[in-house]
Amino acid sequence: MDVKGETRDFDRDAATWDENAGRVKMAAHIANSIKDAVALHSGMDVLDFGCGTGLLTLQLQPLVKSVSGYDSSRGMLKVLEDKIAKRNIGNVSTAYIDIEQGGVLEGSYDLVVCSMTLHHVREPQLLINQFKNVLKSEACLCIADLDSDGGLFHGAHREGVFHNGFDRNMLRGTLREAGFYNIQFSTAAEVVRFIPGGLRPFTIFLATARKSS
Repeated sequence: MDVKGETRDFDRDAATWDENAGRVKMAAHIANSIKDAVALHSGMDVLDFGCGTGLLTLQLQPLVKSVSGYDSSRGMLKVLEDKIAKRNIGNVSTAYIDIEQGGVLEGSYDLVVCSMTLHHVREPQLLINQFKNVLKSEACLCIADLDSDGGLFHGAHREGVFHNGFDRNMLRGTLREAGFYNIQFSTAAEVVRFIPGGLRPFTIFLATARKSS
């Protein structure tokens, strides 16, 4: 079931985002799953949509030609930009985009990754169509997000949450409709959280798909 969340103020959370050890660990697991699923190489141009502070971006960056990090939070992008400057990284760029306000992705990429962002997007089909538009022929899309969770993962903190995770079969259909093939799902990470009644594990899937010629 979807929920009608209000837009979350990620700028407010940017400065302390990386202090959540569980969040950092989850990004590492997702990065490892992408590395297992995709043959990353030094000639690849990658788009990381919803890059945030770069927890995933900076794990892919050493293995590819370039990573373009897009996000709708200028605060998150500022944190990533500070990391880039401090580490003297030359192959990562950032760009602000708000697709909810009509922003359109541009460029041509060998890989698009979108990690823990899709549930914050009102119309996932429209975003997936944009991903297809910027992917090269036969290039790969990787989406990591929550399996359907009935709203328990975020609990009362539903600001900016428009989907209570995703059913894998339904997302598979969405990807097919957009023109992707060779769609595969795996479990990239597991997160254990306190909910009313005790601890519960939540799974994060990784969906990979190829753009048709």
